[in-house]
Amino acid sequence: MTELLTAAQMRAIEQAAIESGEVTGLELMERAGQGVVEAIFEEWPELAEPVEAGRGAGPSRSPEYLGKDEEARRAVVLCGPGNNGGDGFVVARLLKERGWEVEVFLYGDPENLPPDAKMNYERWLEFAPARPIAEFQRPLGFSADIYVDAIFGTGLKRPLGDLHNELWQVFDADTGLPRIVAIDVPSGTCSESGYVLSDCQKTPLSPGTPSHVFEAELTVTFHSPKIGHFLGGGTRNCGKLVVMEIGIPKGSNWASDRVQLCEPAVPSLCKSFWNHKYNEGHALILSGGHGKTGAARLAARGALRIGAGLVTVGSPRSAMFENAANLTAIMLQQIDGAHGVSELLEDKRFNAVCLGPGLGRGADTQAVVMAVLKENRATVLDADALTRFERKPEALFEQLHEMCVLTPHGGEFAKLFPDLAEKLNAPATTGPAYSKVDATREAAKRAGCVVLFKGPDTVIAASDGRCSVNSAHYERSAPWLATAGAGDVLAGFITGLMARGFSPMQAAETAAYIHVECALEFGPGLIAEDLPEQIPAVFRKLGL
Repeated sequence: MTELLTAAQMRAIEQAAIESGEVTGLELMERAGQGVVEAIFEEWPELAEPVEAGRGAGPSRSPEYLGKDEEARRAVVLCGPGNNGGDGFVVARLLKERGWEVEVFLYGDPENLPPDAKMNYERWLEFAPARPIAEFQRPLGFSADIYVDAIFGTGLKRPLGDLHNELWQVFDADTGLPRIVAIDVPSGTCSESGYVLSDCQKTPLSPGTPSHVFEAELTVTFHSPKIGHFLGGGTRNCGKLVVMEIGIPKGSNWASDRVQLCEPAVPSLCKSFWNHKYNEGHALILSGGHGKTGAARLAARGALRIGAGLVTVGSPRSAMFENAANLTAIMLQQIDGAHGVSELLEDKRFNAVCLGPGLGRGADTQAVVMAVLKENRATVLDADALTRFERKPEALFEQLHEMCVLTPHGGEFAKLFPDLAEKLNAPATTGPAYSKVDATREAAKRAGCVVLFKGPDTVIAASDGRCSVNSAHYERSAPWLATAGAGDVLAGFITGLMARGFSPMQAAETAAYIHVECALEFGPGLIAEDLPEQIPAVFRKLGL
């Protein structure tokens, strides 16, 4: 799996590589700068072409030798007071050596630069001065092909404030919408939460509101992506994310508190040709009453499609006809109340239960949830099975066990974990800011089971601290998942996988990944009913 790093973990990895003698800090900075330039040319190949083709300056074509109809490529590099600024000086020098016209502006006192950054600052001075960033407020006289944001990187601990507003006014006046390339993260973004560091709430900004962050078209980071690249507004601010290698070995930095990107447990998804349906488990999905049955059927269809051997919908008497009219391969069993659930679960072949979608929020729902939890089966709690406990969530936590998965969206999370939601939504005034990863980990520890905190940046955490992120961003952007019933299908996916024998964490990660892949497979116009029907195509792409 791809590891997502914190700023502290990345610093420790770099320092370990330096102390081992494998590489120096200067070499890492040089490789980082080279990686940024390579990423720029890969993203915009026309910028790498020779000027005589009308679209760029070649390595041997310095500006003084360009013909009157030829025009050098132009870059503005904004450097900050730390090693991120040092990377910027390397980028500026490498572009200058290719014949580009480059303007460099420095925020801070050059005498206070870290040693490696100062060395690259001095190397840049052999080409041209680095002007104070305050001078960037005056008209530049030309519009650059690219603007490199090397002001603040992963270690940012305070908001940009007026610095952002002043610089952005120049962009608006001189270039309209500039092509910004950010090194590591767009300045102003917390690399561990994805939030913009400011005094504002962590809510989507309305049009025209100053964001206090640079919104890049391309973000280039190194070795491994950072957590904030896949959370909150970080995904929007980064534009396109590219990870460049800088020669640090992989696999030596897997800390116990690591965060990973979700990947499916592909080998476990395979079915053996000699298996019987009962070898693949029997999932029970509890339905709501008359007029509230659709959510359970969506979950049941998801459980069946993802491979559960058998799926039964447990329905109250009032909804039996309604469910019977809409089910074929999925079986139907009348269950009335908590006592009926307990009786049915005496059949040990029911090895996974999903309850909550469309179940209702009456007193009987709480009794049904408690009856299921007492049977100690693999259990997915969603929707009404969670919100029914908003007045006394500890009553639920006392009954949860390690074979449970909770699947709240933001509103349901706030009802179960109001203090964590308050911390998550408080202004991010300093970095590293409290993140969705932090909140989900704390929730899982409190609940004593796996918590899947839904959203485009779904976070999954186990009570022992394991954590992963299933991001529907960048090349996996799936906005069509914002449709009624999509979460019910996800709950069914998880239930079906646990029926097949997946552990709760493995089931949640695999289901979340496949959920997004199904949306990508279908594309625009997706509704919840379409999701389970994409599983065959998704499985084929996974090589099953």
